[in-house]
Amino acid sequence: MKKILLLSGFLFAADTAEAAFRCGSWLITKGDHETEVLQKCGEPEYMEERIGYRGDRLRHPRGSLEIEEFEQVIIHEWIYNFGPRRLKQRLLFENGILKEINDLEHGY
Repeated sequence: MKKILLLSGFLFAADTAEAAFRCGSWLITKGDHETEVLQKCGEPEYMEERIGYRGDRLRHPRGSLEIEEFEQVIIHEWIYNFGPRRLKQRLLFENGILKEINDLEHGY
């Protein structure tokens, strides 16, 4: 039973996004702007830009009223490789603001 609980704890921890990571002597946290991260960490190894949409669809229970509210979001994905002794970091920015930090495999 202890093994099952321990294993499920590791799986849960591995699936959640981190809130911060160190880049040299700087601490990078959710909410930081892209320019701050770029100044503190330099150019990432990988950069990708894509467009996403976020919003809601509201419906009246009888179907007579339907309101759709969607906004376009610019998503930047950056990956930093800090070498073989550290994990790579995947950063997701929405409209220039850091929203998600994920650990990846060890760097090279």
